[in-house]
Amino acid sequence: MKGKIALNTLYTLCIFGCLVLAYTGITDKRYEYIAAAVFGGVIFVVLKIRLLKEVRGTLKP
Repeated sequence: MKGKIALNTLYTLCIFGCLVLAYTGITDKRYEYIAAAVFGGVIFVVLKIRLLKEVRGTLKP
């Protein structure tokens, strides 16, 4: 369970990093930054949702 908590924290930090990268891309008009942030953000959100569903499944009796 500790590993899943650490993985969830890592996913959250990566999502936050993608948001910061997207903001930087918007302010500097660097569209490749925005594309990378959106692509990475979608991947990390999907992975986080899958992890949360897996954890919920293990907690139910």
